[in-house]
Amino acid sequence: MEKFIIQGNTRLVGEVEIIGAKNAAVAILPATLLINGITTLENVPNISDVKIICTILTALGAVVTWNNEHTVVVDTRHLNSANAPLEMTSKFRASYYLLGALLGRRGNAEVGLPGGCNLGARPIDQHIKGFEALGATIIDEQGKINASAKKLIGSPIYFDVVSVGATINLILASVLAEGTTVLNNVAKEPHIVDLANFLTSVGADIRGAGTDTIKINGVSELSGNHTYSIVPDQIETGTFMIAALASKGDILIKNCIYEHMDSLSAKIIEMGGKIENLGDSMRVSCDRELQATNIKTLPYPGFPTDLQPQIAVALSIANGTSIINENIWSSRFQYTSELNKMGAKITAQGTTAIIEGVNKLIGAPLYATDLRAGAALLIASIIADGSSELYNIHYIDRGYEHIEDKFRKLGAKIERIDKE
Repeated sequence: MEKFIIQGNTRLVGEVEIIGAKNAAVAILPATLLINGITTLENVPNISDVKIICTILTALGAVVTWNNEHTVVVDTRHLNSANAPLEMTSKFRASYYLLGALLGRRGNAEVGLPGGCNLGARPIDQHIKGFEALGATIIDEQGKINASAKKLIGSPIYFDVVSVGATINLILASVLAEGTTVLNNVAKEPHIVDLANFLTSVGADIRGAGTDTIKINGVSELSGNHTYSIVPDQIETGTFMIAALASKGDILIKNCIYEHMDSLSAKIIEMGGKIENLGDSMRVSCDRELQATNIKTLPYPGFPTDLQPQIAVALSIANGTSIINENIWSSRFQYTSELNKMGAKITAQGTTAIIEGVNKLIGAPLYATDLRAGAALLIASIIADGSSELYNIHYIDRGYEHIEDKFRKLGAKIERIDKE
């Protein structure tokens, strides 16, 4: 067990470079299972979730080689199993993408029920509904899902709710299915578009990613020996944008996509921040008192739930009262009790949090409750008066690469040490 010790009251200044998107990487790596060949992926985030999925691919018979810190070569010509190790799939949420990929490649799959951060109920009924519409038989028992199909046949599928996971899983299952699949009421997140772009680059016929409807014409095979670069991480970009705002700092954020950040940018400007679009970089700064605003999380292009805890830190020191409505995960406000230890005034009940701004936060011993909460508490510790100790930082390592090094280059005083 490790922890961060953070000396606070720091204004963050400098530049930071964004890694490839975690949420894209954990979908595209399973997608390589659909290819009977070799795939080279660039701009891969070197984080714990990615390392776990690479270990799972190896257990299935793939040969996975890291050419450098951010380039992974996956050879899937000799897969010998469709049974993902249960002790690994239980460690993170995106393990369920193995179902769609293995169904598409081998016609069967056995995957443990996914784990990850405890953010409330995360049903996979829409995934199962979609697989069954394609002709698969799904058995859910003893903590694992068995899926099988003699042949997957394209079908129209309507999702009852907008689901990122179900959208990705049905794309994976449909690209090699016979006939045409039309997915309606789909999610539009940038990493879904990136997955579709990757699959199209190796021969899939996917149209409409980024809109409400995705049409997939099944093909007989996908071609190997391709190189693909993963899109920059929208959530890491947003985390550093909010860090600049909360610390009243000035950060140049490099290797990012400005247009992916529209909903956050609007709120940062409302709160008193400044944003300069520099093409594949942006500069975020703040030189005035922060103002309260209201946040409502929604599927993309709405405000991302994965940036809700971080923006709450900035709102906790803003002038006035802010309200956050969380419409994605029912238990996303677990972090608020930790911020209240620091002197924040947050009342959270159900899917609503009311934040009364205070003059400053005070350092305290803190416990990350999930990945994005961990990032939020790290930002809070950097801007707070005094010293903080942040525990459960393995959550942060799931989605952020060398986060303490990046913040240190911006002036933060952070030390990673073994927990006594």
